[in-house]
Amino acid sequence: MMWPFSICLLSFIILFMMSMFFIGTGFYFIMNDLTYFIEWEILNLNSSSIVMTFLLDWMSLIFMGFVLFISSLVIFYSDEYMSGDLNINRFIILVLMFVLSMVFLIISPNLISILLGWDGLGLVSYCLVIYYQNVKSYNAGMLTALSNRIGDVALLMAIAWMLNFGSWNYIYYLEIMNNSVEMKIIGGLVLLAAMTKSAQIPFSSWLPAAMAAPTPVSALVHSSTLVTAGVYLLIRFNAIIFENSLGHFLLLISGLTMFMAGVGANFEFDLKKIIALSTLSQLGLMMSILAMGFPSLAFFHLLTHALFKALLFMCAGAIIHNMKNSQDIRFMGNLVKQMPLTSICFNVSNLALCGMPFLAGFYSKDLILEIVSLSYLNIFSFFLYFFSTGLTVCYSLRLVYYSMTGEFNSSSLHPLNDEGWIMLRGMMTLMVMAVLGGSMLSWILFPTPSMICLPFELKTLALVVSLIGGWLGYELSKFSLSYNLQSLHYYLSINFLGSMWFMPFISTYGVNFIPLKMGGQVFKIFDHGWSEEFGGQNIYKNIVENSMMVQWWQNNNLKIYLISFILWIIILMMLVIF
Repeated sequence: MMWPFSICLLSFIILFMMSMFFIGTGFYFIMNDLTYFIEWEILNLNSSSIVMTFLLDWMSLIFMGFVLFISSLVIFYSDEYMSGDLNINRFIILVLMFVLSMVFLIISPNLISILLGWDGLGLVSYCLVIYYQNVKSYNAGMLTALSNRIGDVALLMAIAWMLNFGSWNYIYYLEIMNNSVEMKIIGGLVLLAAMTKSAQIPFSSWLPAAMAAPTPVSALVHSSTLVTAGVYLLIRFNAIIFENSLGHFLLLISGLTMFMAGVGANFEFDLKKIIALSTLSQLGLMMSILAMGFPSLAFFHLLTHALFKALLFMCAGAIIHNMKNSQDIRFMGNLVKQMPLTSICFNVSNLALCGMPFLAGFYSKDLILEIVSLSYLNIFSFFLYFFSTGLTVCYSLRLVYYSMTGEFNSSSLHPLNDEGWIMLRGMMTLMVMAVLGGSMLSWILFPTPSMICLPFELKTLALVVSLIGGWLGYELSKFSLSYNLQSLHYYLSINFLGSMWFMPFISTYGVNFIPLKMGGQVFKIFDHGWSEEFGGQNIYKNIVENSMMVQWWQNNNLKIYLISFILWIIILMMLVIF
């Protein structure tokens, strides 16, 4: 690996400098309350113009800055993590295409240019998920691509419906056309698209499957790009979602997603899948507070979550790298002695995820839970919020118990070390942001403190639930590590809860048995049957017969035949006369 000419280093420097510029500009915009529209006229023909519009406001600039900051560190980290790959330049170019698609999506106020970034994310994510080229990766890539395709179709239908307004710049119509039937239909289609991209129930199964991608890609996908695209789109369309009954539906679905992911993570033993399910849980939290009509809060949690989740995946990648590609947490243990620096970063990001006071996650999660306590909400949604918060601490402590403490459960001759300085530099930079980022963002996004007056019981409920969740996680870990097989009595329940409520089976076998087989039959009967007989094959047969006849005429010299025919006629006439 040659440092001076490394494409990783060059990409890192350019993206890092751009991210600092965009974050600084975003802070300037929010302080001065600025919004810029930039229109680029691509083509003007007979008074019909094709215009590319860019929306630059504080939200798009800050989010773009965060995406570029995290992707720059991920690319820097990849220089060492992917050093054994002969095609590392191809990998980096794919990651850069991924980031470019996300940037397109962020700055577009136009549904068509959003589709450009949206489809770009879907296609490049497929290429990255199948990067390791084995059967499991191919299946995961196909599941990811097809699940996201549903959302792409919904977005295309929304584009078709927006013809009613004469322009695709949705940003102009959100407030004015709020009560129109068209806008409700467009809102429903956009909601469906966002649910597929952000993996809400019933489209959740692709998210853990996408862990087949290399770990740097997982760090990027789960923090600031692919899965956050749906949340960001709904933040922009929030006026439509909240005003209509779609908000109630989204609140229920996202609450169930949060609960399902939290429960599932407690039964999982794959390190990356546990972190993927924690992402799903946090996405549910963002979607649910969005459904209640607090887009700024959802955006705040989106940014803080991006910081500590990228760090969590990078630490997981360093551990997997050192464990010689083993991802099973049962083979880990006592890593805190073998890899102290990585363990520090890992534990800081885990505590930020749990909402430990004064780390990044605390400022957004605690504010969300207090707003929920203050809001007019039914008991079921209230239960889902707080129970899911407890489950987050539960699986986080279980993860720490398995990986950091106890005895090392792999081979006695092991290569565990903290010598990957390139990876560690990327991780430690993110760790500083995971500690300081939350407070910095809360001062800038909410300069006026929110005054939330609650009774003592409600005020301390989040803390109590977190402590109970942590204790439960510790107890469950001890229970599963011991040789007590009592859990086999509840095998069916554990199988149901641990397999994401059978969603992966329904998404694969369920689709295979009914719709795909039915589609195969329709294809066989119609496309290969009657429509072929009367369509393509019939036309082909007629063309062949006619061309053969024409060829026959062309191959036979008519003049010779005609002259011969006339001569015979003359001879016959002469014979008759004489």
